[in-house]
Amino acid sequence: MNVAASLQSSTWLNMSIFALFVAVTIVIVIRAGRNNKTAADYYAGGRSFTGGQNGTAISGDYLSAASFLGITGAIAVNGYDGFLYSIGFLVAWLVALLLVAELLRNTGKFTMADVLAFRLRERPVRIAAAISTLAVCFFYLLAQMAGAGGLIALLLGISDWGGQAVVITVVGALMIMYVLLGGMKGTTWVQIIKAILLIAGAFVMTVMVLAINGFNLSTLLDSAVHTAGAGGEKLLNPGLAYGKDGTSKLDFVSLGLALVLGTAALPHVLMRFYTVPTAKEARKSVVWAIWIIGAFYLFTLVLGYGAAALIGADTIKKAPGGVNSAAPLLAFQLGGPLLLGFISAVAFATILAVVAGLTITAAASFAHDIYANVLAKGRTTPASEVKVARRTVVVIGIFAIVGGIFANGQNVAFLVALAFAVAASANLPTILYSLFWKRFTTQGALWSIYGGLGSAVLLIAFSPVVSGSKTSMIPGAHFAWFPLSNPGIVSIPLAFALGWLGTVLDKRREDPTRQAEMEVRSLTGVGAEKAVSH
Repeated sequence: MNVAASLQSSTWLNMSIFALFVAVTIVIVIRAGRNNKTAADYYAGGRSFTGGQNGTAISGDYLSAASFLGITGAIAVNGYDGFLYSIGFLVAWLVALLLVAELLRNTGKFTMADVLAFRLRERPVRIAAAISTLAVCFFYLLAQMAGAGGLIALLLGISDWGGQAVVITVVGALMIMYVLLGGMKGTTWVQIIKAILLIAGAFVMTVMVLAINGFNLSTLLDSAVHTAGAGGEKLLNPGLAYGKDGTSKLDFVSLGLALVLGTAALPHVLMRFYTVPTAKEARKSVVWAIWIIGAFYLFTLVLGYGAAALIGADTIKKAPGGVNSAAPLLAFQLGGPLLLGFISAVAFATILAVVAGLTITAAASFAHDIYANVLAKGRTTPASEVKVARRTVVVIGIFAIVGGIFANGQNVAFLVALAFAVAASANLPTILYSLFWKRFTTQGALWSIYGGLGSAVLLIAFSPVVSGSKTSMIPGAHFAWFPLSNPGIVSIPLAFALGWLGTVLDKRREDPTRQAEMEVRSLTGVGAEKAVSH
């Protein structure tokens, strides 16, 4: 299979489908953004979405390039161990449903910092929460930008660094345009459209792969083993990626912790709970999301092994875009240029929708938490706050483009796992302590956020992800003294411990009436509508 020649022949078709999708979604974004008159409109879509709509949008936000490109590639190359990404991402939704979705919706207004500032000292916790939100969004944006670079590199046959850098810059510019024009309303509708297209495309490809194998999963697995050649049976057993030695096994436990605990602390997912009018709709959103996301991750099992069977791991690794090219290559093998063009447009839409959601979350955090509540000390107007948010979008977009260029070539599922680790370390302990521990204090929150964030970022910086191996971001350097690729097993427990220690050592106590009010509001929803209406 001559990958480069086959794909080059359909370049114009692929780009035409891309252009059509971008044109249609920009029209939708402009129409949806016309009614953005208040901060609630820009940040939370006017709280006008139903549970079903928001659940579909959450799916569109959550099923990122990591899910479609990265996991399919991970399963094609690593088999069983690759599918563990799917399991971790899906199980994580149960944590979000049971522990945070409804409680956050009842307590907050626009951002995670609103929840923390409800019962703790506002200025320090808003600054800490905003810094944490911006860090998580930046790591997640790296993954999406790397996915965009790999995808377009595959379609256009661009293998040089400069060409892929141009592609990433174009994606960043489109992302900035979406968020500036449409705000949360426009972003939500793009996410809904993208989720429907992604599920439909993945479903069609899954049926086609199963049809080739007589709708027999065992036949598909046997075919994948046969294509892999000698040692192919390793695709069906644990340990191909994470079972080589004790360090890699520990790395897997660390990865699992990050995936399962990270979702409930991702700022762009948490922010989606504020776009619905009631707590009941927030619960309904998560139920919808679980069904849609669960179905998709079952599809990835078939798609991953389908790519292993029909294309082979060696061909996938050598293609422009590397491991991330498995899904587009499978589409080309199944349906030729037309299906490849459609699936690639869906993947491109996936990246645009997710980066738009991340960007508006980061912009809202800076404008609402830092500018409006810390710098201006509440003496601002919704119009000026939104204006600052729009300017922040441009700055974040530029940082995302630069970071994406350096992260290009990394497996996007793996990069997202790092974002999950940072979120689970910096945000989750503080959110859970604030919601469920009456004694929790501001000092505990600050120790937890800064300790979790600092340790996660520090361990990533000195891990094999950044240096010390051929696949590192800086392959020529070697300063990786931390042996694990994912820091979760150290940074998450450390953040919980620091939150507890900071609280028990804090001689200053918080206002018990505010804590009691937050407990009643989070559990019952009483007073929540008043809190979010102004």
